[in-house]
Amino acid sequence: MQQLPTLSLKNKVSAQEWQIRVDLAACYRLIHMHGWDDLIHTHVSARIPGTEHLLINAFGLAFEEITASNLVKIDIDGNVIDKDSPFVINPAGFTIHSAVHAARHDEICALHIHTDETIAVASVEEGLLPLSQYSMFALASMSYHDYEGLAVNDGEKRRLQDDLGDKNFMLLRNHGALTMGKTIGDAFMHMYDLTRACQIQLQIMATGMKPIYAPQSIIDGIKAQANIVHYGETGGQKAWPAMLRRVYRHDPTFAQ
Repeated sequence: MQQLPTLSLKNKVSAQEWQIRVDLAACYRLIHMHGWDDLIHTHVSARIPGTEHLLINAFGLAFEEITASNLVKIDIDGNVIDKDSPFVINPAGFTIHSAVHAARHDEICALHIHTDETIAVASVEEGLLPLSQYSMFALASMSYHDYEGLAVNDGEKRRLQDDLGDKNFMLLRNHGALTMGKTIGDAFMHMYDLTRACQIQLQIMATGMKPIYAPQSIIDGIKAQANIVHYGETGGQKAWPAMLRRVYRHDPTFAQ
């Protein structure tokens, strides 16, 4: 069995970068724990605050193998910053992330997955429907992007940016889902809501019974309500520390 290189960057990067690394590695582990990973594919990327440098997973690693130290630091064009790093990234997979980070400097994290539920809902004309409380959170900031094949075409970046606009949730038609967040916890909680919304929608539709649609007025007001009673100031403010503790209990090696 091939052994992974052992790295330790804790005392070699700033405290701020190290915390972003720990949170991002935890996010990858949570994605695996929730069954959202797709072998070695899909990505979560995070900008190191105060810089134009991003962190992303090394190409070829399973999500449960990702640690704070083996995340790869890159620039917005996907060039690896640390030339001594034993890892590379997947340039094709970075296309989506480079596009959204270039356009959304207000957000630090982009999370992209290919789950059955998100692909299924993204692949029907109606898209996400107002059928559950989870869907309300997503629909309050929802966007769509049409499928253009594998995301390897630089020309798609501008169309992706235009479609995303200032939204934090996106369904990529025939492809999957994307969420944005001002913190890694925000992006994770946004994806949690979107995934649950898609799961529930498919379950409701499978009954063949007539669904009840929530009115647009509820969707319009749900974001303000969520900030008061559900999340706190930001989506991940309350839930993320608990999720971080869960990952530590499951396997603390992610923080190495």
